[in-house]
Amino acid sequence: MAAGGGTGAGADTEAGPEAGTEASAGTGEFSRLLAGHRVAAGLTQEELAAAAGVSLRALGDMERGRTRGPQRRTVRALARALGLDEARGQALDRAAQSGRPRGLRPGPARVPAQAAPRDPLPQTPAGSGPAGTGEAVAGQAGLAGERGQSALALPRDIADFTAREDALAALAGLAAGERPAHPRVVLISGQPGLGKTAFALHAAHTLAPRFPDGQLSLDLAGMSAQPLTARDALGQVLRALGVEDAAVPAGTEERAGLYRALVRDRRLVLVLDNAADEGQVRPLLPGSGPAVTIVTSRNVLPGLESVHRLSLDVLAPAEAAALLARIAGRERIEAAPDATAELARLCGYLPLALRIAGQRLVARPQQPVAHLVRQLAAEENRLDLLETGDLAVRPAFELSYRRLPVESRLVLRRCALTAGADFTAAVAAAYTGRSEARTELLLEQLVDAGLLQPATPDRYRLHDLVRLYAAERMAAEEPAEELAEVRSRAGRRILDRATAYGLRFDPEHEKDDAAVTGRAPAHLTEAAHWLEYEHPEWLAALHQAQQSGRYREVVDTAEAMHWFSDRLLSWGIWAEVFQLSVDAARALGDRRAEAVHVNYLAWTYVTCLHRYQRGIELAGEGLELAKEVGDREQQGWALTYLASGLRYLRRHREATEAFHRAADAFADVDSRSARIGRLVTLRGAANCLRESGRAEEAVDSRRRALAGALELVERWSSPLMHLLAAMTAHELGLDRAALRRWPAAEKAYRQALVHYEAVGRPDSMTKTLTELGTALIEQGRAEEARELLTEALTDLSADGPRPGPPRH
Repeated sequence: MAAGGGTGAGADTEAGPEAGTEASAGTGEFSRLLAGHRVAAGLTQEELAAAAGVSLRALGDMERGRTRGPQRRTVRALARALGLDEARGQALDRAAQSGRPRGLRPGPARVPAQAAPRDPLPQTPAGSGPAGTGEAVAGQAGLAGERGQSALALPRDIADFTAREDALAALAGLAAGERPAHPRVVLISGQPGLGKTAFALHAAHTLAPRFPDGQLSLDLAGMSAQPLTARDALGQVLRALGVEDAAVPAGTEERAGLYRALVRDRRLVLVLDNAADEGQVRPLLPGSGPAVTIVTSRNVLPGLESVHRLSLDVLAPAEAAALLARIAGRERIEAAPDATAELARLCGYLPLALRIAGQRLVARPQQPVAHLVRQLAAEENRLDLLETGDLAVRPAFELSYRRLPVESRLVLRRCALTAGADFTAAVAAAYTGRSEARTELLLEQLVDAGLLQPATPDRYRLHDLVRLYAAERMAAEEPAEELAEVRSRAGRRILDRATAYGLRFDPEHEKDDAAVTGRAPAHLTEAAHWLEYEHPEWLAALHQAQQSGRYREVVDTAEAMHWFSDRLLSWGIWAEVFQLSVDAARALGDRRAEAVHVNYLAWTYVTCLHRYQRGIELAGEGLELAKEVGDREQQGWALTYLASGLRYLRRHREATEAFHRAADAFADVDSRSARIGRLVTLRGAANCLRESGRAEEAVDSRRRALAGALELVERWSSPLMHLLAAMTAHELGLDRAALRRWPAAEKAYRQALVHYEAVGRPDSMTKTLTELGTALIEQGRAEEARELLTEALTDLSADGPRPGPPRH
């Protein structure tokens, strides 16, 4: 090392090579002992300097190895201040004595061969920086000895590392400060296969120029049968920092204290990869200083305090395609965009799976991307195919699964039975057979283990590949008969709740405080929310009931849904639901139920699918079934759907006649549903009048319809009745607009908005807001119209299904 480098006793002397070597070694031994004793005594440099009567600068130089062995009286003063016994005091003096000059011929100093760093880590020049850096342990050997540095040197960076820009920027921002107020510790967590290790190493390589005192990486073996203990991990890190074996303290706390002293002023990066738990990591965290510690773990380590958390997620579709392009070749990937998109989806956008898929393509240069897509499409083979060389998805999940408690394993397996993209603890509890509270606790444990992700505050998400793995384990570990019973029991429980919630929207339904679910009657908002968000679960349960021959459950559930279906016309599931109930009614031989549900199916084709001719055919079939069983109300509904289909085909004369026949059928029935039916037919006939150019007659007819709707609101104030009134008032506005009576049209639209507000359904107000805006523009009130139309555009842009008017 060049003179003036401030790294050894010979740096500013003329001692010869041998003398320099001996002095360097002796000074290093003394500095290590002195720093170790001070840390063990719990003293700062300032406190020890004051107690021993030496200057703070001199003590700092001693601990840094920047001075030759001090005089005996100085060593004795230090020993007394440290409270050393006679043996340890003598050992300290011997170490100091070996570093004192012996009158040999001057010459340049050199670092001992066994301690020479392979990648020299720059030291702080003598006299610079604050005291108390703990650099003494490095001594003449430099910060990291060759053996330690090579053992914990960063593995090579991945040349095709892709994406994660936001996370890298966040980490870089955290590492930007020169003197942070608190130690910088970053915890990177997430499920297996997300590339946490690759991200941490890439980040460490990126930060390397700003952290010249070293970059180290240690695998804590958190997923192995015997994870590295904190004591052993500290031993490896201390040796990498240049501490000789003999100077490494025996206990974990002492090692941790020495480590904190060493890194207090070092600008280094330490990657602690694959951590098992908080107890393994906590002793390895600096107490202060500019070092950056990056911890990776599949577990979220919730008990680890004062850390910055970065939770990685799967890649975005475009990022996944970019990663495949960097692995398999850009031209090959860009030549098959559709196949690449499907390949990324089948890999669940999981970096490990994408890398395996990319490597498979590299190994098969003649194979088109579509061929691998076709292979992966078979779920039963997907995990087998996502393996190449020493890379595999299944073992990554297996490591985490085997560390779970038995009950948590069962919950993970049963989560594979859920049908939705995400689910609640209540839904999972139907499959686990545990209480909702117990299931939620176990789900949170799976989140902590990185095998389950929180989708929203009360919903959980299982990655597609984890779901396949969980299903594999379920098939291997649970008897088929038991699983069949689990599915049946869960299906009944889910359909019971769906039926109870659906009946809240039935105008004939009496509120029942002893609901099937065992809970108090749900408010309509809660019921609608559950039915909407859990529709994958109850729809899957409906199919399972059909396949199991539980036909009455299918019919009863669909019956409960038919009023709720009015709220969500844009859903594509109603044809599926009512086709199931039609088939179930036929299997039961129940002709009346068949008539009812064929009518529901006719409504679906006319109103939801806009397949009018097929809807007309089904309505005719429903009419004949209703006549066969003598059900006048169902005849009325069949004629209503028949008339609606004819109206949409602009066959207004036939439609008007059918609406009148429907009204006659409803007049023979005394029920709330029949009253609603009469109102619907009156509205339909008025629509035919307006669309036939007879808007004046439509207005007169609509006024009668609106009076009837308001009477229903007065008699049965419910969301459904307000919705009927809102739709009727809206249509009256259309009638008046056709006559260009804009003030009157505005009044009708505003009346409709009042009833929409009562329903609490702003989505249904969109068309009315749009028409009201038009009416305002026609009256010269453009600014007011702009505000309303902006609101309407916002509603139209909102996510989610759009509710519509009732059908009966």
